[in-house]
Amino acid sequence: MESHPPARYERAVRKAQADGRVPAISVALRRADREPWVFTVGDSGNADHPLGPDTRFRIGSITKTFTAALVLQCRDDGLLGLDDPIGEHLQVPAHGDATIRRLLSHTAGFQREPYGDIWDTLQAPGDAELLAQLDRAERVLPNGRRFHYSNLGFAVLGQLAAKLRGGSWAEVVADRVLEPLGLSATTPHPPAQAAVGYLVDAYSDAARPEPRTDLGGVGPAAQLWSTAGDMATWGAFLADPGTIDPRGQVLSAATVDEMRFPATTTNETLWQLGWGLGLIIAPQGGRSVHVGHDGAMPGFLAGAYGRRGGEGLPDGLGCAVLGSSGTAGEINDLVHELLNAAVEHDPADIQPWRIAPPAPTPYRSVLGPWWSEGTQFVFSWHGGALQARSPEAPADTPPAIFEPVPGQSDLLRTVSGREAGELLRLTRDDAGTVVRMHWATYRVTRAQEGFDGGVASDGDAAR
Repeated sequence: MESHPPARYERAVRKAQADGRVPAISVALRRADREPWVFTVGDSGNADHPLGPDTRFRIGSITKTFTAALVLQCRDDGLLGLDDPIGEHLQVPAHGDATIRRLLSHTAGFQREPYGDIWDTLQAPGDAELLAQLDRAERVLPNGRRFHYSNLGFAVLGQLAAKLRGGSWAEVVADRVLEPLGLSATTPHPPAQAAVGYLVDAYSDAARPEPRTDLGGVGPAAQLWSTAGDMATWGAFLADPGTIDPRGQVLSAATVDEMRFPATTTNETLWQLGWGLGLIIAPQGGRSVHVGHDGAMPGFLAGAYGRRGGEGLPDGLGCAVLGSSGTAGEINDLVHELLNAAVEHDPADIQPWRIAPPAPTPYRSVLGPWWSEGTQFVFSWHGGALQARSPEAPADTPPAIFEPVPGQSDLLRTVSGREAGELLRLTRDDAGTVVRMHWATYRVTRAQEGFDGGVASDGDAAR
């Protein structure tokens, strides 16, 4: 008999904590159709605040996803364009030609860290100093050449958003992201109930507390502290914003979708990890991906992701794993293990099929099989929209979905799937029946025709 999903999750967490030798680990799994599941194992190292769901951990570079959200908000509000050079908005002594989009996707070629040995001194530059020292930082790769992770790049993006909004980065992220989403346990500084972060000795069971560091002007890259519950909610937002922010107070669903679209891969020979606009995209097979970010700071590792696509997916599925060890890779692996287990062992309930209204009269003659470029496409009406798919495509391939172009009859726009963005034009006979279509300018016909208009069944009749 299979174990109840929470029992399975608990065992996975206990195993990761024991195998990784993590002093304290906190995990949360949330989905729209279940109560949130939160579980902790270990010792916070804080004598006054034992480990529990409200224990705060440093989330490191997960902070970058909040900075990316701020930048996309500025774009949506007309304050910047993603292809603007940063020099149009910030006074910088060098590298002002780097575009905002390239910085978001780590393809601007900025060196990884700000000028100086900040991980030796643990002294980070302030906001103004960070920008003033850009002429002392390298562009280690040509702009757009390839992926190169850069804390410096995201620090600059955070200063950009702060300037455009007229406050400090910490004030702006709290006002425009954390408060609207109710992420009240996410803060730039550790509260009283913060866990102690450790370096765990590789050759014994000893552990050394790591120093707490304030990143100053580099804060937009890695400053935040949080709980697993808050971060699971954030992971769900990144995957399915409509379940967390139905009114689009923080970002529209279309903008989050834009952030998730792959801008680059991290390795040109092993396409296992992609990068969007501030987000990691981790394929899981079966047309499913995990979107979010990992985090690392002295004494802490963290991961927060949401899941998109694939069979059995519930709405708003997000997971976070936060741990007080800077050396246990099990922390980062566990978040993906739990998301996969949630779908495999506790899939979304299957909703019954129900009779729905028929297709609108103008589209009824479109329904059924058509041919284009020698390939068959079946047009149908489901979920209140015209759709098309090739019967030869794998069953889990999403269909092309069309929406009418406002004010233009018989013209539709492909809004997702094959040929997204392209037009579908309908041609009717005198009786109003659709007899021909053009999709992305290619002719679509009821019979299988060649490019000269001849029917394939005629064989060589046209010679």
